[in-house]
Amino acid sequence: MEDRWSSVVFLCSVFLLLFGTTLGQQFSVPLQERFALLQLRSSLGLRAREWPLKPDPCTNWVGIQCLNGRVTEINISRFRRTRRGSRNPQFSVDALQNLTLLSSFNASNFALPGSIPEWLGLRLGVLRVLDLRSCLITGAIPFTLGNLTSLTELYLSDNNLTGIVPLSLGQLSSLSVLDLSQNLLTGSIPESFSSLGNLTLLDLSLNYLSGAVPLGIGTLSRLQFLNLSRNSLSSSIPAQLGDLSSLIDLDLGFNSLSGSVPPDFRGLKNLQRLVIGNNFLSGSLPDNLFPPLTQLQFVVLSHNNFSGDFPGVLWSMPELRFLDASENNLTGRLPNVSLEANASFAVFNISQNLFYGSLTSVIMRFSSIDISGNYFQGRVPDYARGKTSLSLNCLQNVTSQRGAGECASFYADRGLVFDNFGLPNSTQPPAKSEKKSHKTLIILAAVLGGIGVIALLVILIVLLIVCMRKNGSTNLRGTGTGPIPAGESPPPPGVSLNFSSLGDSFTYQQILQATAEFSDANLIKHGHSGDLFRGILEGGISIVIKKIHLQSSVKKESYMLELDLFGRVSHPRLVPLLGYCLENENEKFLVYKYMPNGDLSSSLFKKPDSDDDSLQSLDWITRLKIAIGAAEGLSYLHHECTPPLVHRDVQASSILLDDKYEVRLGSLSEVCPQEGDTHQSRITKFLRLPQTSDQGTSGVPNATCAYDVYCFGKVLLELVTGKLGISSSTNATTKEWLEASLPYINIYDKELVTNIVDPSLIIDEDLLEEVWAMAIIARSCLNPKPTRRPLMRYILKALENPLKVVREENSGSARLRTTSSRGSWNAALFGSWRHSSSDVAAVPAGPSNKVEGTSGFKQSGTTGSQGSGQNGDGNGHSSSTRRYSKEIFPEPMDARDRERAHEE
Repeated sequence: MEDRWSSVVFLCSVFLLLFGTTLGQQFSVPLQERFALLQLRSSLGLRAREWPLKPDPCTNWVGIQCLNGRVTEINISRFRRTRRGSRNPQFSVDALQNLTLLSSFNASNFALPGSIPEWLGLRLGVLRVLDLRSCLITGAIPFTLGNLTSLTELYLSDNNLTGIVPLSLGQLSSLSVLDLSQNLLTGSIPESFSSLGNLTLLDLSLNYLSGAVPLGIGTLSRLQFLNLSRNSLSSSIPAQLGDLSSLIDLDLGFNSLSGSVPPDFRGLKNLQRLVIGNNFLSGSLPDNLFPPLTQLQFVVLSHNNFSGDFPGVLWSMPELRFLDASENNLTGRLPNVSLEANASFAVFNISQNLFYGSLTSVIMRFSSIDISGNYFQGRVPDYARGKTSLSLNCLQNVTSQRGAGECASFYADRGLVFDNFGLPNSTQPPAKSEKKSHKTLIILAAVLGGIGVIALLVILIVLLIVCMRKNGSTNLRGTGTGPIPAGESPPPPGVSLNFSSLGDSFTYQQILQATAEFSDANLIKHGHSGDLFRGILEGGISIVIKKIHLQSSVKKESYMLELDLFGRVSHPRLVPLLGYCLENENEKFLVYKYMPNGDLSSSLFKKPDSDDDSLQSLDWITRLKIAIGAAEGLSYLHHECTPPLVHRDVQASSILLDDKYEVRLGSLSEVCPQEGDTHQSRITKFLRLPQTSDQGTSGVPNATCAYDVYCFGKVLLELVTGKLGISSSTNATTKEWLEASLPYINIYDKELVTNIVDPSLIIDEDLLEEVWAMAIIARSCLNPKPTRRPLMRYILKALENPLKVVREENSGSARLRTTSSRGSWNAALFGSWRHSSSDVAAVPAGPSNKVEGTSGFKQSGTTGSQGSGQNGDGNGHSSSTRRYSKEIFPEPMDARDRERAHEE
């Protein structure tokens, strides 16, 4: 019926255009091209607002450009489909073959699910610009695209393209921009790319490319932006890259590159951004490598094996604003240099290296410093306090330093004098005395042994009490509190139904009438606990009916538990239950209030339009409102219900939205009390028992509030990135997506988050800070250790005060500092931001979708069930993306202690 209606509409459209001259209208577009545009309008489901049935497409249609009456450019970027068109979007652009003078086609951020047709590279010979970014495209890149020899710009990023990069793309000699980033491409980078002499931008990042960096890339003399990051490239960095004197941005981070930095890099005189971190690079960084690079502003050398002295020239380069050389074997002293008053870094990180000596005035130029994990000694100047992370050094009068023996050994091995923490050489620091330490260990062993025996006794007593209480509560819950409707069997043991508080009892005939006998037109979706249908009651009230087929006792228990839940709890953030129909023996029906805006998964890019009921992207204010509303609902279940209730199905499709985009939590059939009890949880925390998984031995998610928090973190990422399916995906590549996107969430650098922010969001500087804050909150929720995730009530506080997350925590300090209050939401939220290789090696599984957002070049400008194991090489690294998730912002030791106190 729908296809017949579409055909009728299309024929009417053709009739109006072809015979419009009878009404006094004049056309400039040839008949064949007018017909092609109508075909395209129909196959893509474009709205009348953009492409109206008016005489001349060249003057009246949005995104159409003509020259001498011929169509030359089509731009449907971010267009919204009609409701009918959005139900079955496809890559259906066959009509373009008849636009023989088309030079530009831009469909970015317009859903075109399907593969790129091979004819596209054969029939559009004069095409100069092809922009298909963020179009949900699948399949391989057709080799026929190599025939588009007039092409100057090719954008295919942020899709799901697979297979290898075609060698034929090397034939596009006129190409200036080639962006294939954020896909699933494999194989090596074609050597034929050396023929792309006019290329200014090459972005192949966030794929699965392997092999060496082709030497031929070094011949692309016009290249300004080269991004090959987050692949599996190996071998060494080609020295030929140093010949790219026009290069402004070079990103080779997060690969498996080895060897040293080529000295020919001195030729990159215009380089402003250099990222070679997270590789296997080694060797020294000589001073003479950097002096010509006077334009450098952003340098990342971290997580390599660089050794030797640190290039002193990097301390005084006037344009440098970000320098991260952490996690290497670099050494040397801080220089005593005079600095210009206006020269200052935003971030300087040399943590986890072998630096030594005293702190000098050079650090005054930095607004954010991390020198932890080195061997600095002496007193800490007043100007260094408060803005510098100093832990694990050999400094005087500072907590959380190395032991005297370790510091003395380090300095002795290098023939240097250790100041012994300011004490006489014959005296060891009282807190680190070996004799006292030995005695202290003996005393601690005895005390802890006694405490252990007592703790075991306490645990046994608590377990006995818990078992007795559970037996008692089970007997109590088995008693019904309301009359049982006719035709319904008594509730199963453990469920108590109070039907007087469950709304109206509908008849089966009312249900049939409301849903037009469950017609396919009223089917909303097939849910895991039942099919959902839209219905209308006699009074015109819109409802949603869940149809439950009782094929198994599991579903029967599930719907009875959901009814039991609605009989016991009530909150504005839970979807309203209007009633039920329990007449039929094999089918049961639950009736809910209809949510006009559906759920978050269908509304993130589908906001109803007042004119023609079409759809568009949600703005940031609405997204933040949705996040707060969902957090309120989960906070109620976790903290206001006794015992705490776990949702267990937190994802975008569970967050329902009314006509004002107020949140109502749905999918409540999985809600259950949190496993264990409060006493057991506190004992577990006290004993610091390991808890690194959200799944039991059966692979089923544990009923813990921490699991809800993890899933909610994925929902927040979906709101930030605009990437659909993050919160519901269970694909094997979920972990890869998280590891690729989380490094862009950096408490020190707001601009990094712009690489994953939904490009459809229109935000100013203040709103960007809120987006940044939500991303930080999401990352805290995604801590692989459940015990280190913040409680939902703290997450709610943070979302209600997003600017406090980034402004208070990030002002005047290089580190994330918690407050002294044990109940502070700041302390709870940032407790999970710590430097721990054991944490990051087990990043839980996430969605397979790739990072949504702009290219890494734009610096001004990463749920279903969660995995629990490690996929790696045995050393804490992922087998395909080696150290993507490693934390680079360690938390101060004193903050760790506060976190432990809070957890207890």
